[in-house]
Amino acid sequence: MFRISSMSFFRTEPGPGSWKRALGIVAIIILAIAFLCLFYVCPGRVTPILMYHSISDKANNSLCVTPQNFAEQIRFLHERGYSVISLDALVQELKKGRRYLPATVVITFDDGFEDNFIHAFPVLAKYNMPATIFLITGYVNGREGYLGWDQVSLMSKNGIDLGGHTRNNVYLPSVTDERVLWDEVAGSKKDIEEHTGEEAGYFCYPTGGFNGKVKNAVKLAGYKGACTTNRGSDRPAVDVYELKRIKVTNSDMNKPFHFRAKLSGFYNFFRRARSGD
Repeated sequence: MFRISSMSFFRTEPGPGSWKRALGIVAIIILAIAFLCLFYVCPGRVTPILMYHSISDKANNSLCVTPQNFAEQIRFLHERGYSVISLDALVQELKKGRRYLPATVVITFDDGFEDNFIHAFPVLAKYNMPATIFLITGYVNGREGYLGWDQVSLMSKNGIDLGGHTRNNVYLPSVTDERVLWDEVAGSKKDIEEHTGEEAGYFCYPTGGFNGKVKNAVKLAGYKGACTTNRGSDRPAVDVYELKRIKVTNSDMNKPFHFRAKLSGFYNFFRRARSGD
């Protein structure tokens, strides 16, 4: 009697045609991915602008990064060969049509917390890295936990650029009085320049909120550009008055892939865009 194994009965050797079909499918998939990257994803790649607030040990505060984690993040940039450039340097490149600069980042801080001077400034100075601090100028020398003008002036002479962030941390789209809007936007620039003698070249919309009227006021006040969060319709980040940024969190170093993803240039592309106001 003949014994036919059920396994050998159903096992068939792929012929030349099967291999060709499989290779054809793989080639199509590779071409599709390449097409997607070339025409859809890659054009949206941008030089990341990192956004910090407080550098402190405050627990359960999403705006805080601990001094230890901040130092690790900056050391990571240094050891991995990232070029940290000023916000102004990035804007000049954007005006030339260069949205993405390989292995390059910009560092910014919002509000003007005193811990920026105590914990962040020494680390940045150690690695000779520039940054921009957006100041709520009505809080400087006037509110506990915020910078003083002496500290601001010292940093401005040592690699830290200063930008306006209103005088009173006002959500600008809600301002209906044009005089108040102008005072918050232009007044913040005036305060910085009078106290430090340095140009306040850039503005940051509180909580990222803006509309056409707000953006126009920022331009008229003489700012060269403005930062938001992930708000606005200009996803490729061509408009220098709608510069999107990436919030750095305290958990990014606990999950290193998160920090790498935020440095990749693609992070904003996959985030849900929000309206300016």
